[in-house]
Amino acid sequence: MLQLARFSHRLIPASNLTALALGLLLALPACGQAPAKEPTDSKPLSLPMDEVRIFAQVLNQVREAYVEPIDDKTLLENAVKGMLAGIDPHSSYMAKSDYADLQETTTGEFGGLGVEVGIENGLIKIVAPIDDSPAARAGIQAGDLIIKLDDTPTQEVTMGDTTELLRGAPGTTIRLTIARPGVNEPFEVKVTREIIKARSLRYRELEPGIGYVRIAQFSANTGTEMVDALNKMQGDSNKLKGMVMDLRNNPGGVLQAAVGVVDAFITNGLIVYTKGRLPNSNLRFEATPDDPSRGIPLVVLINGGSASASEIVAGALQDHKRAIIMGTRSFGKGSVQTVLPLTNDRAIKLTTSLYFTPNGRSIQAEGIKPDIVVDRGQVTKIADSIAAYREADLSKHLANANDTKPEEKKAAPAPAKPAAAAPKGKTTAEEVLVPDYQLNEALNLLKGLALAQSLK
Repeated sequence: MLQLARFSHRLIPASNLTALALGLLLALPACGQAPAKEPTDSKPLSLPMDEVRIFAQVLNQVREAYVEPIDDKTLLENAVKGMLAGIDPHSSYMAKSDYADLQETTTGEFGGLGVEVGIENGLIKIVAPIDDSPAARAGIQAGDLIIKLDDTPTQEVTMGDTTELLRGAPGTTIRLTIARPGVNEPFEVKVTREIIKARSLRYRELEPGIGYVRIAQFSANTGTEMVDALNKMQGDSNKLKGMVMDLRNNPGGVLQAAVGVVDAFITNGLIVYTKGRLPNSNLRFEATPDDPSRGIPLVVLINGGSASASEIVAGALQDHKRAIIMGTRSFGKGSVQTVLPLTNDRAIKLTTSLYFTPNGRSIQAEGIKPDIVVDRGQVTKIADSIAAYREADLSKHLANANDTKPEEKKAAPAPAKPAAAAPKGKTTAEEVLVPDYQLNEALNLLKGLALAQSLK
């Protein structure tokens, strides 16, 4: 059995979202694998005959009375799709094209716009644009609602249609009509599709001794990439005094990658476990003794776009008291989907279990609550004319006792003119001191921890 464990294949839930994006496919069996054993508490198959008769009547009425002829294969496939879609937002029917899409997302390459989306009240909601994707460069933001795809209202689009419409050949363009909270009128954005090669992990130094790692999504090699990043930033001299791990707007990915990232920061204990009705749905992942992080202080940033694998990482590090979780409450996707083959080119993706943090917390519909809540914001400069006039500018002021030579008296500077007010609702680039308030707060916290440690 190929244990790929991906989070949400295409759509991710939000409140009552029907998800479309990377998701937890906890056991991806090879085609032709024997079907899973029945759960021990299952009963012999017994169908309610009245409902079976109704189904047969509906099928016959559609075949005979629908405005256009539809073949029985299409009708029955749609019936299966509807049955699975009616169970929960993540269970779905997978045709041949869906298998190909699954392989694309597993390798981290796929064609399209580069957005993680869900369905909310019949509209497509942006959970997060992927870093450096066509959608991100076009200015699409988390929380945007797509009300039209070209000329097609999204309320008329099914889950399968959404996948087909958002994806397409590289170089083709789609016109999105966006409704954005806080903006009065919908507006259009044209996005040109590309082959999305999602970069899983980026790292750099925020300041000397303070590292920063941004994980956009969890692909197969993210755990290994985290270890490499830690080793390169630490060097031979253990120069890191702390690190920020940024999981904001990270919709999930490969489960083993999330486990690998946590394992880079803890040396023992449980990382995550899953519980379901089938024996092979009950899994446990434990830490190994190695410590590539070398015990450095860690702050993890999360927000409402942090889902699935991101929540596993944040929850595990929080339960082990290995990191301070900062930001806003995460998404709350805590269910596991398993791909169960039906034929060589068709399968179903079925919710088979829930996952839990080391302390037994279910994340489902709850999310991870930060240790320190920090909302998005900006820090802007406020002109202070009084600060420009000091003791040294006063007439006949006393000399500093440390001075070896008396300094000539300087003329008092004219009071600074107050800065011109920016137009209402706008700020100039010069006035914005801290564009990423959450990251700045994480940096300040790490600097404070490093200072406290040095005082000891």
